Amino acid sequence: MGQTITQKILAGHAGRDRVAPGENIWVDVDILMTHDVCGPPTIEIFKREFGEQAKVWDKDKLVIMPDHYIFTEDPHAMRNIELLRAFASEHDLPHYFDVGTSRYKGVCHVALAEEGFNRPGNVLFGTDSHTCTSGAFGLFSTGVGNTDAALIMGTGKIWVKVPETMRFVFEGALPPYLMAKDLILSVIGDIGFEGGTYRTLEFDGQAVFDLSMEERMTLTNMAIEAGGKNGIIAPDEKTFDYVRTRTDATFNPIYRDENAVYHTERVYDVSKMEPVVAKPHRPDNRATVTEVAGTKLDRAYIGSCTGGKYEDFLAAAKILEGNEVQVDTFVVPASTEVSRQLREKTLNGKTIWQVFLDAGCKMGHASCGACLGGPVDTFGRTHGTEVVISTTNRNFPGRMGSKEAAVYLASPLTVAASAIHGKITDPREVLV
Repeated sequence: MGQTITQKILAGHAGRDRVAPGENIWVDVDILMTHDVCGPPTIEIFKREFGEQAKVWDKDKLVIMPDHYIFTEDPHAMRNIELLRAFASEHDLPHYFDVGTSRYKGVCHVALAEEGFNRPGNVLFGTDSHTCTSGAFGLFSTGVGNTDAALIMGTGKIWVKVPETMRFVFEGALPPYLMAKDLILSVIGDIGFEGGTYRTLEFDGQAVFDLSMEERMTLTNMAIEAGGKNGIIAPDEKTFDYVRTRTDATFNPIYRDENAVYHTERVYDVSKMEPVVAKPHRPDNRATVTEVAGTKLDRAYIGSCTGGKYEDFLAAAKILEGNEVQVDTFVVPASTEVSRQLREKTLNGKTIWQVFLDAGCKMGHASCGACLGGPVDTFGRTHGTEVVISTTNRNFPGRMGSKEAAVYLASPLTVAASAIHGKITDPREVLV
């Protein structure tokens, strides 16, 4: 019986030849990531359990990236940053990317890729459910709670139950009006927000491998919205090219066996798919854009680890160029690298940043922004009964601030088309 990619990676990190779904195993961890929300309580547990003078298991394998509640005057948020700074200084951590300095990078899930921490064949854990983003690079990556993270911080190991794998194959060439966001929302709509609970979501097929690494990250990022343990895509030359330009570290790509056994296999013909949204208040509340077209909006939001990468903004800019938004439209780059690209790269002679400004968008600092709501002074946060279309990854009540707001999730193309009309709009109506 053959093994899936996830099984083979976990087996190798457990010193085993093979593992079976449902087995509990100890695995060696290559990278642990935490941020300003979960970092302080993880550190507290680490010190309590291992001792005030204990050292982290390997300071080169611990990455700390503040990104959530950072551009705010909230005293609790500011205190969390101070706690991270003190810990990073105490342990002489080389991979602490402090806000307010030249080392600051932005959203951890995007910055992990940009800084070369996503290496095929590795095992990466993070104190954030969207850590599964890194699986786009052919590694096992998932989120854990603070207690588990503290255990890794002290030992470099963690107890893991081997997940079953669900395989999703996207065949054909992706039409220009579809993006990875449409693909993953279709999957979540099909299987439900609990349909992948504690399973690997593995993505395959021509349409997937035609995607850029940034777009693949959108697929794996939202595996958790179906309850998935992790998302994963087999590495290829695009993967290797991306990684090799960002790190000299060695890596070992892993591939499934041809006779690998899957819990479920679903096949999609992308030529027959349409742009979709997730209606309030669940990511599996899917509808085609045509079914909800004309819904009046108060706000549009382009950003987050799912929708704040350079290619997300380029797609939106091609629609916004020469147009004006009819609703408040907030643009939040996921990383400082993306922010730099928006200010340097051009579209028909204008920087992408200027295209957004000319369209009337409000531009924010690289961060999570309002994706997680945040303190009341968070850029783009909802405060009332706003109806929002957003490139973010969750839309339950209060996710973007106000519990009375209604959030539709969509691709950057759909969000941009909707912003210039002030109502939900099919991007096929404006693409030229």
